[in-house]
Amino acid sequence: MERRTFLRGAVIGTSAAAFGGTLMRGAAYAAPAQNGPGPYGALGAADANAIQLPTGFTSRVIARSGKVVSGTSYTWHNAPDGGACFADGTGWIYVSNSEVATGGGVGAVKFDSSGAITGAHRILSNTRNNCAGGATPWQTWLSCEEVSRGYVYETDPWGVKAATRRDAMGQFKHEAAAADPVRKVIYLTEDETDGCFYRFVPTTWGDLSSGTLQVLVAGTATSGSFSWRDVPDPDGSPTATRDQVSSAKIFNGGEGCHYAGDTVWFTTKGDNRVWQLNLSNSSYELAYDDSLVNPGSAPLTGVDNVTGSSSGDLFVAEDGGNMEICIITPDDVVAPFLRINGQSGSEITGPAFSPDGTRLYFSSQRGTSGSSSGGITYEVTGPFRR
Repeated sequence: MERRTFLRGAVIGTSAAAFGGTLMRGAAYAAPAQNGPGPYGALGAADANAIQLPTGFTSRVIARSGKVVSGTSYTWHNAPDGGACFADGTGWIYVSNSEVATGGGVGAVKFDSSGAITGAHRILSNTRNNCAGGATPWQTWLSCEEVSRGYVYETDPWGVKAATRRDAMGQFKHEAAAADPVRKVIYLTEDETDGCFYRFVPTTWGDLSSGTLQVLVAGTATSGSFSWRDVPDPDGSPTATRDQVSSAKIFNGGEGCHYAGDTVWFTTKGDNRVWQLNLSNSSYELAYDDSLVNPGSAPLTGVDNVTGSSSGDLFVAEDGGNMEICIITPDDVVAPFLRINGQSGSEITGPAFSPDGTRLYFSSQRGTSGSSSGGITYEVTGPFRR
């Protein structure tokens, strides 16, 4: 995935914005069409699954909470949340967190090379509010507990090895994780209104049993330079990790996190922003900020989970908003890629691409019922840019 440079201090442009919300430095704002078409074109009419997609794309339901996954004996978990795909021979595995207060964990679905479901199983049980997480280069899934002094659990997508709690990665309200194989660190977001952005530096890359937890240090501006400082007590007791380093930069509700090509992006739901850390020169800036758009005209609201495609596109899931997954392209176009209808009491979670980039998996956490027991997990197939 190529590294992109977004325009600092961007606003929604005029004529270009009408075709998806192109971010242009210093451009005058002139009420673009909300949710105009992006690189895939306009959204079509809702399909049988109540999903609006661009021409050439189709959707199917993979699993429903409380129901046995087709052709397997596994009952899909409630409140499906963060997820990722892992290559499995010529097929793949999609893992999905369960964000419930008790009896949480992670489930997984196996697919063959044609996309047919061949199995499903549990890989983590009896944890709390497993929200997002991240995949590692050594093919494990980091499942994060979104509770005060929560843990990170390292899990095996195949369910062969037992899940392991990684205490050294800190105890705080974990949200997402993203592995950086170049610097050999794991980035971590914190879902607090006065949260921080962290990185974990393992003693040995590939082994998360020990290492150093650090916090990002920077000024209060929306762009500038940053550095890292050690967190003295990663267990967060008696002082919360976010309060231990006075110069730590505060972020309003850290959510999704994605790394590619010397860049890490993460979202903050409290101010509806997408941040970009340029790791090659230790600078940060905004990739998206809806406060620079007239009220009611933002193409992306309720930012949450985020993933990327091989073309360099970011796909950002909405928690609420218009129940969309929006795309941010390398040339700074922001537009909806899909929209789920009739599920306003839910949120979109767990976007992840199959290894070949032709299928996108995600969930509606609470479905049409608005309850954790109403979760629906989908697959969208089509001509994704690669």
